[in-house]
Amino acid sequence: MTERRLTGRTVFLILASGFGVVIGVNAIMAALAVGTFPGLEARNPYVVSQTFDADRDAQLALGWEVSVTFDAGILRLSIFDASGMPVDPEVLQATLGRATHVRDDVAPEFRFDGTSHVAAADLAPGNWNLRFRAVAADGSEFRQRVVLYVDGRT
Repeated sequence: MTERRLTGRTVFLILASGFGVVIGVNAIMAALAVGTFPGLEARNPYVVSQTFDADRDAQLALGWEVSVTFDAGILRLSIFDASGMPVDPEVLQATLGRATHVRDDVAPEFRFDGTSHVAAADLAPGNWNLRFRAVAADGSEFRQRVVLYVDGRT
């Protein structure tokens, strides 16, 4: 059996190959991340920032508490005012989707059942975000993103 010598050239090729694999994988992952994530929440963040404090104060003054649940194909959005009474806002717009891409985004068609807003939904297991906008009777806007975890166990 002949003994192979470890030369400087071999060590260099081993190190270069290792770093090349790491850099290549990082480049591919970065390209996939940038290509699938929608990015900005607003088209013009500067304009949105000009009224942010006033909008936040008006929303907090409503005193609304929000929760979202999913069970047996029914998505339930519950909004309660500061006194614990259910709220049926003048306008309710919502988008349900994943945090990482817009491919699964849907606009649930909510109907108010006297206590909550309900909509039929077909959700795969995992994390979902419900982004919604509601307008109170006094014209105040309420915007919130609520995280919903759908358990895959039956």
